[in-house]
Amino acid sequence: MLADLHRDLARMRAARVEAKPVLTGRVVACDGGLVEVAGLPLSIGSLGAIEQADGSESLAEVIGFRAGHSLMMLLGDTVLLRPDSCVRARGEPGKVRVGEALLGRAVDGLGEPIDGGAPLALKRNWQLVGRRERALERAPVSEPFDCGVRAINALATMGVGQRLGVIAGSGVGKSVLIDTMTAHSSADVTVVALIGERAREVSDFVARHMHGTRRERMVVVAVPADHAPNLRLRAAQYATSIAEYFRSKGKRVLLILDSLTRVAHAARELALVLGEPGAARGYPPSALATVTKLVERAGNSARSGGAVTGLYTVLADGDDANDPVVDTARAILDGHILLSRDLAQRGHYPAIDVPASLSRVMDDLVTPERLEAARQLRALIAAREENRDLVLMGAYRAGSDPVLDSALEASQRIDAFLRQPRGEGVALDASLEQLAALL
Repeated sequence: MLADLHRDLARMRAARVEAKPVLTGRVVACDGGLVEVAGLPLSIGSLGAIEQADGSESLAEVIGFRAGHSLMMLLGDTVLLRPDSCVRARGEPGKVRVGEALLGRAVDGLGEPIDGGAPLALKRNWQLVGRRERALERAPVSEPFDCGVRAINALATMGVGQRLGVIAGSGVGKSVLIDTMTAHSSADVTVVALIGERAREVSDFVARHMHGTRRERMVVVAVPADHAPNLRLRAAQYATSIAEYFRSKGKRVLLILDSLTRVAHAARELALVLGEPGAARGYPPSALATVTKLVERAGNSARSGGAVTGLYTVLADGDDANDPVVDTARAILDGHILLSRDLAQRGHYPAIDVPASLSRVMDDLVTPERLEAARQLRALIAAREENRDLVLMGAYRAGSDPVLDSALEASQRIDAFLRQPRGEGVALDASLEQLAALL
């Protein structure tokens, strides 16, 4: 009994003293990570600290209500959770901390450092789900964006404030392409969200990019695949909130989210836990709506003059281009880059399927001469790929198709233009000049 008393006293001494009344409740049920709490009426998105059996606390997030009880999902494991545990409210409902101190740091979905550095002193609050703007408050995309990849710069030119998706199956080169674009793109601030990736990839990414002068302009938000689904979803929202904050300061921000499909998986897990039925191949409607809401937060701001250029990777499960997440992303994004497994297996990097890729804003960003040159090259590539088997079998007779003849004649030069060594960047102006020289 004395040991229990000493443990309780130690816990009370370690607890933070709040300057205002703190709401508390009690755990009444726990089922598969879903915790039911009585006596704690918090809004959805609020955080609560649940007392563990060893006296420590574990954070949980409110995701719904049922019969007067709050439904919470732990942001960690349920190993030491016990019945009738005390739950107290934490933080401000629906808000996260942002600020300049995030630059050069790597944090988790709760804003806690994961790079071994000092705690962050963040004084500015920001809505986790963003501040919805009216449609006319979004400035148009009118200025080209240099991403450092020649094939994209020349044939699917990006714009400042555009939302672009990189769509591919597993192991085709999405992460490598994103890595190149992170290193060679031009932006005032780069916010990278690594959602549901392997912990090794997170460590490797931080080691490659968080050094030198670029570190002072970069923020990394990372939650590996073995973490709770609500923490993964929260990390994506938090990274977008950080990008919105710097946009409000007039900065041009590059937001890289890898991957949008893992966010949809996390939203699906939460929806299924709450009893929402699966609709499109097991995805509840709210999971796909989460993707739409997240993507729509990027763009240009007419009020501050800042911009969030969104770059989202989309994993095509089973290489299915009609996967619900792929289809939803393709419909809401301002363009997409499709990576081909066939090209990747031939050792062609980056494995961009040029005829199937497009930028919906390219017409407003480049001159008519450059646009026509891009269309001509796309036509040559499409003709060559469509008749590849026919040519390899020797069944094609020269002179039958002038476009295909031109494509075959320039095949080596086309491949040299489309290929780019890993980690090497090509500027936008150089990409357009090389396109004109090729034709």
